[in-house]
Amino acid sequence: MFIVTAKINRFKILTACLLAVALLSGACALLFHPTAEHAAFHTSLAVDSNEARLEYLMQYGWKLAETPLAAETILVPENVETSCASYCALQAAQGFHLGPYAGKEIERYTYEVLNYPTGETGVQANLLIFEGTVIGGDVCTAALDGWMHGLEMPESAPAPAAASPT
Repeated sequence: MFIVTAKINRFKILTACLLAVALLSGACALLFHPTAEHAAFHTSLAVDSNEARLEYLMQYGWKLAETPLAAETILVPENVETSCASYCALQAAQGFHLGPYAGKEIERYTYEVLNYPTGETGVQANLLIFEGTVIGGDVCTAALDGWMHGLEMPESAPAPAAASPT
């Protein structure tokens, strides 16, 4: 039988434990709290009515037709993060992640945007909803040479389009 003895300095152990707790708290704060840039997306995610959806989009400064152009149920592809990589990147840039909804049915509501900054017509805002919660969205044009960007209102004309969510 072997006996091992050690002299333990309680101060060093306490200091190490406090340092570990501080590092863990900092890591959790970075991972689980939205940045100021994404705070608006997390303030009002629950939308269970047309009025709530309109209010959600209006917080970005959009003026919209009150009746949706379309309200449809769509199936998120099983491999959404690879088959729709650029669209997932667009959503991730806004603080949304579609991966957890792979293989699930979600609702997409499309509204006509009435105040696009360039004066362009035919602009649409899409909201992706799962069980009454916003899980994504975009603003786009349905034109053949169209474009798409996140829900934030741009200061100028948008960059070229990302891939479609379906």
